[in-house]
Amino acid sequence: MPVSESFDIAVIGAGPAGAVAAALLLRQGFSVCVLEKQHFPRFVIGESLLPHCMEFLDEAGFLPALHAEPSFQHKNGAAFTWRDRYTHFDFTDKFSAGPGTTFQVRRDRFDHILIREAAKQGADVRFGCEVCAFDNTGEHARLNVLPEHGAAYALTARFVLDASGYGRVLPRLLDLDTPSALPVREAHFTHIDDHITAADFDRDKILISTHSTRRDVWLWLIPFADGRSSIGVVGLPERFIGQDSETALKNAVANVPMLQRILADAVWDNGVPFRRIGGYSANVKALHGKHFALLGNAAEFLDPVFSSGVTIAMHSAKLAADLLGKHLRGKAADWQREFAEPLMVGVETFRTYVNGWYDGRFQDVIYAPSRNADISRMIASVLAGYAWDTENPFVDKAERRLNALAQMVGRQDGD
Repeated sequence: MPVSESFDIAVIGAGPAGAVAAALLLRQGFSVCVLEKQHFPRFVIGESLLPHCMEFLDEAGFLPALHAEPSFQHKNGAAFTWRDRYTHFDFTDKFSAGPGTTFQVRRDRFDHILIREAAKQGADVRFGCEVCAFDNTGEHARLNVLPEHGAAYALTARFVLDASGYGRVLPRLLDLDTPSALPVREAHFTHIDDHITAADFDRDKILISTHSTRRDVWLWLIPFADGRSSIGVVGLPERFIGQDSETALKNAVANVPMLQRILADAVWDNGVPFRRIGGYSANVKALHGKHFALLGNAAEFLDPVFSSGVTIAMHSAKLAADLLGKHLRGKAADWQREFAEPLMVGVETFRTYVNGWYDGRFQDVIYAPSRNADISRMIASVLAGYAWDTENPFVDKAERRLNALAQMVGRQDGD
């Protein structure tokens, strides 16, 4: 017989945004049900966190469990290489207040830990449950849930948070999707046993590499604490014509001198498949509506270059949880002014630097022979995830500051 249940909040998706939102709402005394189509642990990328995330993980009560996981790598900055150049930003020496270190994580383990901790705190977490319909015309929202095993049932909630990531459940069901202004790019990636012994490689930092001749193509190398690294290449589809993911990735590594050198002893054939994702940038017509709000990648995803996805997801979860507490207690809650607009401050900041990366302006700044120390601290704050700190001129006037700085350092070589 179909089951009908009711909660204060239903969260669609058990990833970082869903887990953080659930924990923050539980701490306010609300009942929370998390519906997840997949089963955890499951493979996903987005493995290099930003320090701003630590504030949300701490508030949600997740940090002790994360510190206990031995494969998570301490992270204190970001390094960049192009041709014979190498530079880095130290996140502990930044403009904005807040944590300066974080983790580089195997996301299958990271996501599993977060949602497991949320369940310990009282969340009703249901894996293998697909949300196939949404009705927000009544006093409460109504979700039609299709479990892997058993009969479909209706679940009602006073409010729904969509944290479904790339699944984008409510944007699909409510026809909220709209094309992203960013070009369609694709990523090819895997995990390797890196065997890096080079003294000039810092495992405490993500390494972002620019292709020697094609500056719109870049690679990530994210080391973990167990000797394994995530590695991937990103570019327009035409850069990879006729190449499978393994070929595309290995060809790209061969065109980055530092990667070719430090990965000379890497083991690629370790049982981890090569994977590809494409067309991942997304946008929506609205971030909220009657009885619902969209979190993280379910709302908008820009690009993986500065690891902003998980940070935006957690920041949106915090904004939504705080406002939802007011909303459900009958207090005035302006979702546009108190959720959508504040969230977009950081999204637009990241968008400026993503666009600047691909058109070369931000790369020119990063690879300049020398940098002003104060400017470096301001840029480090953005790269550390503090893209909402409007006291930082590189947030408050991001486009203008980036343009001025790029003109000052001059154009570098490359197509």
